[in-house]
Amino acid sequence: MPLQIVHHPDYDAGFAVNHRFPMSKYPLLMQALHVRGLIQAEALSMPEPAPASWLKLAHSVDYVDQVITCSVPEKIEREIGFPVGPRVSLRAQLAAGGTVLAARLALVNGIACNTAGGSHHARRAQGAGFCTFNDVAVASLVLRAEGAAENILIVDLDVHQGDGTANILKDEPRAFTFSMHGERNYPARKIASDLDVALPDGTGDAAYLERLGAILPELSAKARWDIVFYNAGVDVHAEDRLGRLSLSDDGLRARDAMVIGHFRALGIPVCGVIGGGYSTDVAVLAARHAILFEVAATFA
Repeated sequence: MPLQIVHHPDYDAGFAVNHRFPMSKYPLLMQALHVRGLIQAEALSMPEPAPASWLKLAHSVDYVDQVITCSVPEKIEREIGFPVGPRVSLRAQLAAGGTVLAARLALVNGIACNTAGGSHHARRAQGAGFCTFNDVAVASLVLRAEGAAENILIVDLDVHQGDGTANILKDEPRAFTFSMHGERNYPARKIASDLDVALPDGTGDAAYLERLGAILPELSAKARWDIVFYNAGVDVHAEDRLGRLSLSDDGLRARDAMVIGHFRALGIPVCGVIGGGYSTDVAVLAARHAILFEVAATFA
């Protein structure tokens, strides 16, 4: 079976090529997936924008309305890292809708991936850190509200701590948040997840994989998870300009195989999102993000 992939061309909001957030990685990721033969028409889905009712499960009513009407206060825009105009607003709504769609596809097919998502710094009251809406938190709460999933696990392996997801889901006892990240990286003020593991600068493949391999059985023993959201951020890579950790391409591949393989062996659906990655060579960055899809396809 081909891997179920969710994508929308408007994931790319058209930022300048020198912007710190490499928006062009989204079309380049799709090119990379085409080259690798991972795009099959019958397994490629296009999301609709997440309706306000979904977004308001995770975010405050006022903030959702501000994003949809492109009236986000300048102070919050500065914390997000870019102005929230029509293209950014649409992109945020589409990425959240895409993760909901990917989650539904994962529940049916066992695994599915969104070519965006992982906007884990967006908190209940506002966005931050290049994140407008928290797509994984939105999807988790939509699945819970619809009765599609009861126990939800978030495995966040982006190099930055998943503070927004922790903030939104802190009072949701059926959702467990796990973040393994760089200790001395953004955000300066962490918001405690259900389980946080902070790694020292320079952590490489062997130490990273050893730590992760010890934790995964602990996570799967906590509950019978109905779905796992996996944030496969590639900013843990040694050449990422915001990362401070030292994983290689092989380390990324082994990490993704370890996470997906662990939960699929238990019969637990996995929804993958791409998370962060920052490089001036955006084609190389897109190839790093493609590793998630290469690995996921072996479990489809």
